[in-house]
Formats: sequence, C-alpha cells, structure tokens
Amino acid sequence: MTRSLHAGNCLLFIISPALLIYHRNKNISKVSKLSIMPGLTIGDTVPNLDLQTTQGKIKLHQFCADGWTILFSHPGDFTPVCTTELGKMAQYSGEFYQRGVKLLGLSCDDVQSHNEWIKDIEAHTPGAKVNYPIISDPKREIIKQLNMVDPDEKDSTGNLPSRALHIVGPDMKIKLSFLYPATTGRNMDEVLRVIESLQKASKFKVATPANWKPGDPVVISPSVTNEQAKEMFPQGFDTAELPSKKKYLRITKV
Repeated sequence: MTRSLHAGNCLLFIISPALLIYHRNKNISKVSKLSIMPGLTIGDTVPNLDLQTTQGKIKLHQFCADGWTILFSHPGDFTPVCTTELGKMAQYSGEFYQRGVKLLGLSCDDVQSHNEWIKDIEAHTPGAKVNYPIISDPKREIIKQLNMVDPDEKDSTGNLPSRALHIVGPDMKIKLSFLYPATTGRNMDEVLRVIESLQKASKFKVATPANWKPGDPVVISPSVTNEQAKEMFPQGFDTAELPSKKKYLRITKV
C-alpha cells in the first residue's frame, strides 16, 4: 500500500510494510531513499533464541508457548523514559496476564544492572512489581536478530535498542510491531487496546475500525459472505449504505 502526502513543494511517500521516505524540492532533481527498516516484521516467526534474563536462562519459543507475548526493548537501564515505561508495564501486568499475555523486556545492560535498576522502577511507580523477566544483551546480538536496533542512538559499544515492541502470537509469529524513537514513551493503554483487537480478530472473522475501543462494534471480514455471516453472527449485523452501492461495510458486535 502506498500513500502520498503533499506539503508545499515536498512529497512524502509511505510504503508498507517497509517505510520509505522520499523528498522532492525545486532545488533537488533526484529522488533519494532516506531509510529502510529491514528484518523481522509482521507475519515472521521469531527466532528461538537462548536468552539470559533477570529470571534465569530461557529459550524464546518455550517462553512464548501457549499464549501471547509482548516482547519490548528499551535503550538503557537507569534512564528516565525507560524507568517510567517499565514501571507502567509492571502496573498493567495484571491486565495483560488476565488476557493470557506474557511480558518480556530487553536491553543491552547486564543482569546485575537490571536487578539494581528494578529497585528504582518500583520506587518510582508505587505498587508496581516488576515480575516479568528482562533480557540482557550486552553484545548487541539479540537486538539485531529481533530488529530492535535504533540507528540514531549509540554509546561507546555501538547502537542501542530502539523502543521496539513485538506482539507474538501463540504460533510464534509477530502479529504487530511498534517502533518508537528514544524520545517518545509508549502508551500502555494503546498496547492493551491492540492486544484486545488482535485477540478478537483471532477468535472471530472480524476487524476493528478506526478509534475502536473494547466493547465497540467491529466490522466483518470481507472474506466472509453474507450467508456465512448470518451463521457466524446470529446476533445480526448492519450493512452501511454507501454511494458505491457496495455492501462491504458490515458492522456487528461480538
């Protein structure tokens, strides 16, 4: 899918799944590619990595088995935004666990550093307990394999992790990915919302529309015929009347 946005004499193309940014200017005759993010993306199977964590050694596939997993990275221990993020993740952990979702953090610091930092996280977020493991990746090998490298953030050892977040399904495939810069903390309400959306879509042949919240109506997948929809959704559904006269926007509640 390709979309273009015009702003004065600039032209921005956003191409999914990779993000390519092009610019056009009256003084620039050549179109140039600025960035591509390669590596793991939606639909890919996560590698079965051996991981050292604050809760001992784990194998990634064994950890992710029989449920959903939020695998999230942060640039570094003892940093301000990361401290608030991991505290909020701990605060929301009960909500995630109720939905069958495990949490797994990651940064390039060692396990001893993680354990010392957890004290700060819990002190800053009263009532929150960091009861999920945090991966140690001092050699920066795991972040490369999981496509969690921030090309703009470096220390003396090399590139740091981005604020990346993969939601891994029970089949070990990535269902959704977020990629934030170091300057922007993640919103846990949004993470919880997309978990509910993904789980609903995996159970029913539906999708969630723009600004959807849990409890709101959903739309029926275009692959479902009206005859099938009547069987799948005995509660009924409404079909939007559109100028095209096409009957593709079918709304129901599940």
